Amino acid sequence: PPPKTKSGSPENEEILNVIFPPREWMEGNQMWAQRVSSTPSTRADVVNLEEVLDRKLQQRRALETGICPVRRELYSQCFDELIRQVCVNCAERGLLLLRVRDELQMTIAAYQTLYESSVVFGMRKALQAEQDKVDMLQRISAQEKEKEDLTARLNAQKDERVANERRDEAKREAQEKKRAEQIQFLKRTNQQLKTQLEGMVAPKK
Repeated sequence: PPPKTKSGSPENEEILNVIFPPREWMEGNQMWAQRVSSTPSTRADVVNLEEVLDRKLQQRRALETGICPVRRELYSQCFDELIRQVCVNCAERGLLLLRVRDELQMTIAAYQTLYESSVVFGMRKALQAEQDKVDMLQRISAQEKEKEDLTARLNAQKDERVANERRDEAKREAQEKKRAEQIQFLKRTNQQLKTQLEGMVAPKK
C-alpha cells in the first residue's frame, strides 16, 4: 500500500496528478498546463457541489430515470470531484474510491455493451420479422393471383363445356329431326308403293 500522507502534502499532489493528469495545451509559443486543485474542501464546498450538480441536471435537461448520457456524465464529474476532495485529505481513501469508480465504470460499460447488443439483436429480429411479413404478403398475393387465374380457367372450361353440350344437343336434335323426316318420307313412299301395288293386282271388272 502507498505510504500515509498528510493533507496538502507533495505526495498527495503527486497522487492527484496521477489520478487526474494535468491538461496541457499550446497557446502561441507557450505551453500551458492546468492541474487539479489540491486545496482541501469545506462543508460549504460540498453543499455548493450538490447545488451545481442539481443546476446542471436541470440546465442540460437530464432524464431522471432510464439511460441518460447527460446524467451519467454529470454524476461522473461530481464523483471525480468527490474523489479529489477525499484524496486531498486522505490519499489512501481517494485511491480506494478511484478503484470503486473504475469498477463501476467497467460494470456500466459491460451493461451498456449488453444493452446495445440486445438492441441490435432486437432490431435485427424486428427487421427480419418485417421482411418475413413482406415475403408472406407477397406469397399471399401470388397465391391469390394464381387462384384468380385458376378460377378464370375453370370458368372458361365450364363455359366451353356448356357451349359443347349445347352444340351436341343441337346436333342431336338436328339428326333426330332428319331421321324423323327420313322415316316420314319412307312411310309415304311405302304407302304410295303399296297403293300402286294394290292397284296393279286388283281384278278388273
